[in-house]
Amino acid sequence: MQYSPIVYHNCARKWYNRSEQFVRNFCKGLGYYAQNHFCCRAGSLYSLPQAVQSRPGRRARKLFLVQHHFHGPRRHIGIVEPLPQKQESGVGGTLKAARAALHFWEEPCISGTRGSGTVFFSGCTLKCCFCQNYPISAEGLGKEITVEHLAQIFLDLQAQGAHNINLVTPGQWQPWIIAALDEARAKGLHLPIVCNTGGYETLDSIERWRGYIDIWLADLKYVSSSLSAELSAAPDYFAAAKAGIEAMMAQTGHPVFDADGILQKGVILRHLALPGHVDDSFAVLDQMAAWNRADPGCFLPSVMSQYTPFYKAADHGIGRRITTYEYRRVVNYAMDLGLTDGYMQQKSSAKEEYTPSFDLTGV
Repeated sequence: MQYSPIVYHNCARKWYNRSEQFVRNFCKGLGYYAQNHFCCRAGSLYSLPQAVQSRPGRRARKLFLVQHHFHGPRRHIGIVEPLPQKQESGVGGTLKAARAALHFWEEPCISGTRGSGTVFFSGCTLKCCFCQNYPISAEGLGKEITVEHLAQIFLDLQAQGAHNINLVTPGQWQPWIIAALDEARAKGLHLPIVCNTGGYETLDSIERWRGYIDIWLADLKYVSSSLSAELSAAPDYFAAAKAGIEAMMAQTGHPVFDADGILQKGVILRHLALPGHVDDSFAVLDQMAAWNRADPGCFLPSVMSQYTPFYKAADHGIGRRITTYEYRRVVNYAMDLGLTDGYMQQKSSAKEEYTPSFDLTGV
């Protein structure tokens, strides 16, 4: 008997289908751990009084009510801590961010000359062992802020001259961010909104961003399920990312630029070449080329060399930078496939100084 996890989002008051791995990664990314998480086996259903508990020393919040559904009524599996009190915006409690500032190291059509107004949110639905942002994605670094404060951050970044508002790993805070965007737009926010994502998104989530996200800055990290399981704890990564990226392209249409060459809407697809895994990079580029052949110019490719062995990379066999030879093979393969109308990072981009400092600037 097959079980499919279902998640209740208390703020949106909706049920969403989520993969088991998605929920597991989400909880970990926000400072939670799963105790006997999803102990469902074929033909069995076990009751969990508490599926997720807060780590010692962390203030717990109720985020999800986790249940399972198997061709019948939903059965409770576990409840995560009590809901925070409602704010006037109608969205409960606070969200968590680690930095808000002008960022100059994105693709040129995003950063431009004045910078991208980038907000780094805490948590992530992927558990990449090499994440350069691991203090905020995996270790919970960040500051709790209200929806009203986030709306003001967006307006402050606009006042500083940002070309756009760049939301980094925003998916786990979607209801809060949408409420903040509504409030900021009512007060004069008019910049394009960028969703900077690892690509591990559900179709439901992408659809809920409709009308809010103008530009998808998305990764396509892997094709191999064994590699994505090893390096990002997401064996279903490619299947989810492929469907999600196709939805993103359908949502935004072809890239559109302003007179200064700054992207106003569209999709940029990033691929970070990893040491020792050139063959999987080839498979990723094959998929990108297939999309481009089916609908020429439907996205902008961005091949990246900036891999730096952060966090737990060495424990998973990628504790070195990519070699010049490896990266040239990836770039040459992309060019042979016709993926030339986009961006190719210089090898010199693999430097730690390009990683932002998460010192709570701007939040």
